[in-house]
Amino acid sequence: MKGETKGKTGIISHIIGQNKGIAKTTLLSRRDFIKVSSLAGMATLLGGSGRIFAAGSDKIRVGLIGCGNRGVYDTVNCLNSSPGVELVAMGDLFKDHLDKALAKLKQKLPEKVKVTKDACFVGFDAYKKVLACDIDLVMLTETPHFRPEHFKAAIEAGKHVFMEKPVAVDPVGVRSIIATSELADRKGLTVVAGTQMRRIAHIVEIMKRIHNGDIGEIVGGQCCRMGSGLLNWGPLRQPGWSDMEWQIRNWYFYTWLSGDFIVEQHVHNLDIMNWAIGSHPIKCIGLGGRQVRTGPKYGNIFDHFAVEYEYPNGVRVNYLGCQINGVSYRNDQRLAGTKGRAYIDFGNAIIEGQNPFKYDKPIPDPCIIQHADQITAIRQGKRLNEGRRIAESTLTTIMGRMSAYTGRSLSWDWVMNASKLDLRPPRYEFGKLRVRPVAIPGKTELI
Repeated sequence: MKGETKGKTGIISHIIGQNKGIAKTTLLSRRDFIKVSSLAGMATLLGGSGRIFAAGSDKIRVGLIGCGNRGVYDTVNCLNSSPGVELVAMGDLFKDHLDKALAKLKQKLPEKVKVTKDACFVGFDAYKKVLACDIDLVMLTETPHFRPEHFKAAIEAGKHVFMEKPVAVDPVGVRSIIATSELADRKGLTVVAGTQMRRIAHIVEIMKRIHNGDIGEIVGGQCCRMGSGLLNWGPLRQPGWSDMEWQIRNWYFYTWLSGDFIVEQHVHNLDIMNWAIGSHPIKCIGLGGRQVRTGPKYGNIFDHFAVEYEYPNGVRVNYLGCQINGVSYRNDQRLAGTKGRAYIDFGNAIIEGQNPFKYDKPIPDPCIIQHADQITAIRQGKRLNEGRRIAESTLTTIMGRMSAYTGRSLSWDWVMNASKLDLRPPRYEFGKLRVRPVAIPGKTELI
């Protein structure tokens, strides 16, 4: 999202710097679309939707909810992923966000942006108005806090959904996402999450080998993402902005809106660990704090976390994350097995040991592939639902944050089934809103 220097868009720029054969984010021909979809092999076979599309020819009408930089980026990729996809409706909390996004989209893809003035909506209920439009697919790229409610409304309205990660900021929200995902299955609707690392070719290939036993039984791992302090992210508070408006416009620095950076950004990395091990963790213990993010501009999130996750069979993964400028940059995942070791980052996939491997082929743009997969599934009536998977990866990060905030060891079962932590504000309106205090391990209450 906005301000992420080596996050979502950084994934692609980093890969492009290392692989000359990468497919860039450009409009794909029908032949290229079929080729990319075939290469990805990711349009998982799951049940069909009610609407019938004629193999790649019928229009797929898209609505956008959340008109920040990420919303523009995802929408461009979605519209570019296949012929016959067009944007027809938009909604955001703020008119200036919507106007700016619409201007950018019309400039980039004027022939695919068919949004009229009557299909532009602003306010807390804008998402309902977008969903009431004649759309087939909705893009949920709003602040993470709102995703459970918007996802539920979208599926109830019979829309296919692409939703950015993370998909919640608390256990109550995660449980809602899982319930809505089950409803999507019953209604034959596709759900794709913005975990594009699941579609990066070299990571897909090494995962096949890990799951085939090339490094043997996994006995432990490490997940590290350090750097990018984001101290200059967000706007300055303007006269007339209420507490609610200020916090939402500066959402990254408030736990109730972003989930903290371990949730908002490092869900990518921990999702890879869950994927490799084939399970979510069953326990965790963590610590963290805030040394460089001081003052009211930085809300109440931390700037460093360290969490030990325990997976089934005694497998332990150490996660280390920080957002502090000037520290050494690292962004990688490592797994140790009984037959070898695996190393994964945004441009490399390496196995050392009895079955050595190093990926050296082109890496097509995963941010195009994720949308191509969904469009294929919609048109072919195939079942594709990533809702529960991204909900579990999101809870993995929330569980780590809760442990670090309180200093308490936590079990997955308790967090998933018993925690009553619900970060929703008393009401959704522009007015006064108290900022929760910065967490202090050992003192902050576990809820």
